Amino acid sequence: MPELANPRAERVKAVRALAGRSVRQRTGRYLVEGPQSVREAVRYAAGQVREVYLTEAAAERYAEIVDDAQGAGLSVRLGTPEVLDAMSADAQGVVAVLERRLATLDDVLASGPRLVAVLANVRDPGNAGTVIRAADAAGAHAVVLAGESVDPLNPKVVRSTAGSLFHLPVVAGVELAPALAALRGAGLAVLAADGGGEHDLDDLQDLATGDGPAAGTPDLRAPTAWLFGNEAWGLRPDDRALADAAVRVPIRGRAESLNLATAATVCLYASSRAQR
Repeated sequence: MPELANPRAERVKAVRALAGRSVRQRTGRYLVEGPQSVREAVRYAAGQVREVYLTEAAAERYAEIVDDAQGAGLSVRLGTPEVLDAMSADAQGVVAVLERRLATLDDVLASGPRLVAVLANVRDPGNAGTVIRAADAAGAHAVVLAGESVDPLNPKVVRSTAGSLFHLPVVAGVELAPALAALRGAGLAVLAADGGGEHDLDDLQDLATGDGPAAGTPDLRAPTAWLFGNEAWGLRPDDRALADAAVRVPIRGRAESLNLATAATVCLYASSRAQR
């Protein structure tokens, strides 16, 4: 039987409050909502999981979450549907509380990365989460959120990653210029994705499958940090100038532009294929 039945209980309020950034920073914890994200958190970041909450129906439907959590010695508690709804409107009957723990840039550099996505002042949670998911799918080794980018542990970001947040290192709270300098110092070329870029991504892909590009032309086969800008205004001129080169994704139809997440996916997969 559910042991949590009062949606106004202090424990329930404490979990719900983790949707706020100030509470996450003060408590050192954050919220993970929904069966997909909680499943991946339990499987790949069990050391960060403090509590798992499910409705009785969700515990039966997603028995693998309960099994994995109990196998890892995690606290699993049943609550009524009203309790889970009070914790999160997006819970789908499953919520977890995790310790706020992110990778550092030094951690990433020590791993010898060959493909990294860098977000400069990206503020939309859905876009940031989708880029993390795309980076995971493309086999990137890390995602760096620099400047005034959104908190990657914002619940909307976490949901948008669909669990990819727990598959690869995510770095936040770093300034853009020193982060790019550190990546370049580790042997990665920095390519800015920009609609007005001097290099066409298709041309670079063609060169990567042939004898390789001429000197001074980006080589997609080489270790690369892709730099992506804000959803509304793209890369600031000063930020774009930090890159070794700017690359445009060709648009052959009548669309004015691609949104951030789509452009990032195309660029990351281009490098992924060339490196493969």
